[in-house]
Amino acid sequence: MSVVSQVILNADDELRYPTSGELKTIEDYLKTGDQRMRIATTLADNEKKIVDQASKELWRRRPDFIAPGGNAYGQKQRALCIRDYGWYLRLITYGVLAGNSGPIESIGIVGVREMYNALNVPVPGMAEAIRCLKEASLSLLSDDDAGEARPYFDFLIQAMS
Repeated sequence: MSVVSQVILNADDELRYPTSGELKTIEDYLKTGDQRMRIATTLADNEKKIVDQASKELWRRRPDFIAPGGNAYGQKQRALCIRDYGWYLRLITYGVLAGNSGPIESIGIVGVREMYNALNVPVPGMAEAIRCLKEASLSLLSDDDAGEARPYFDFLIQAMS
């Protein structure tokens, strides 16, 4: 949920107008709109490149994942992992656009541990995959934009850890 939506819902729940502090939060959010759009566009336009680079780096760091018996062994399993990496990158863009981690939490984290545990996918491995996505993504952004995007990756990594 965006900052604007959250302020409105909070004020409405309490039957009041937004406070000056809440209005300042909206003002700050709107001022960063161009930056958030630029980051989301860069990530979306480079999804394949980012996912390819991140997965290659993950396989380099953790060759056991693609070795016989590993969770990404074989074309089908590897393709499923790569699909998930793209999905998580998309979640990051939702957080950036919303200006908070709400979409990442509500869409992406709820049930993730249970799902991966049920599939016998090592959750720490997914955290490592998100670290690789983070590195590949931030390398495409300016320092300022990387600084804005970094906390969303970190939020997801922390949730996976």
